[in-house]
Amino acid sequence: MKREIARGLFLLVALAIASVALAAWEQPKPQVFSGAVSGASCPLPRVAKVASVATPDHDLLLFMFGMAQGMKSQG
Repeated sequence: MKREIARGLFLLVALAIASVALAAWEQPKPQVFSGAVSGASCPLPRVAKVASVATPDHDLLLFMFGMAQGMKSQG
């Protein structure tokens, strides 16, 4: 097989794979959810039970505050 034929065949296969990958890749589009459209999202039931009240972890909050202070510029 000549190099030109092999190069053309390789290019054709590469373009075919890229087009299939592009067709299969689906990204969600940005949307605004509204309460008026009831079919777009599933609303929570009126009698939703909360299992427990979440309490903040003070060590984690202190760690996050320290990390935020460390991110500020030193100069």
